[in-house]
Amino acid sequence: MSDTSPLENIPYQSPLKPVELSLEDTIQFRCHKDIACFNECCKRIDILLTPYDILRLKKHLKMSSNEFLAQYTVPYEMDQQGMPGVKIRTADDNPACPFLGENGCSVYEDRPTVCRYYALGLMSMRKEKSLTDENAYFLVKEDHCLGHNESRTITIGDYRQEQCVEQYDEINREWRQLILKKRSSGPAVGTPSVRSHQFFFLGSYNLDGLRDFVLSAGFSEIYNLSTEEFEPLKTDDVALLKFGFRLLKQVLFGEMSIPMKADATQTRAHRRRDQIKADAEDPNRNYEGPEVI
Repeated sequence: MSDTSPLENIPYQSPLKPVELSLEDTIQFRCHKDIACFNECCKRIDILLTPYDILRLKKHLKMSSNEFLAQYTVPYEMDQQGMPGVKIRTADDNPACPFLGENGCSVYEDRPTVCRYYALGLMSMRKEKSLTDENAYFLVKEDHCLGHNESRTITIGDYRQEQCVEQYDEINREWRQLILKKRSSGPAVGTPSVRSHQFFFLGSYNLDGLRDFVLSAGFSEIYNLSTEEFEPLKTDDVALLKFGFRLLKQVLFGEMSIPMKADATQTRAHRRRDQIKADAEDPNRNYEGPEVI
């Protein structure tokens, strides 16, 4: 028995070869621009985005997080309790990737994790009684894909390096651990509140919104970061993203790694009372930060 992340990098309705593979296992596959099926996999997509995917894509497109999320994504629920996820948005009458152009992928250098892994599926899992998570790989074979007929063989480890996916996995690792922790906790943690889902969305996908919160007076009233740790959060998106994962673990699961001020509990209580009152007056008002949870 094991708990698995819902982030399997497997295209919509794709046949999956149900054999778990390791980094040392070899696959026969090659995709290139001269193959007859080139870009066919981009014409019917169901692509789940990770936090680092969004960071890379919004930078590539020179957009803010809010602009990118509004224009290019659609929300979905990752589990039965509504944990928010994000997918690439497609047109109602055309399931092709919006980044597919005449010459192929227009964001290729910053393409999402699922695109880099194809034709592999990635599943993060934590086996029963295990304290650590691990990755499992699976081969995806779609009828249209001719890459499996190419003569090249390559280990999964070398394929990951070739596709430059290791950095993506390293940065997203703590985020996948959060999802696994939530799934392994099950009903024991109770039904997540709307605010906890809002906070998860903020910390996972809306990097500019997270930065606004970290730089706000409300954050400085609660958390006690050193100048050395705080300064990179102003300009370094990767540092901010990783800090956001720590903040999610602390607020949602009580894993204390971010120092809090001595009077933080009292300050939060006062803020919470004010926000409960404000929520009663306007239930649809905007979320103001993790100290309210």
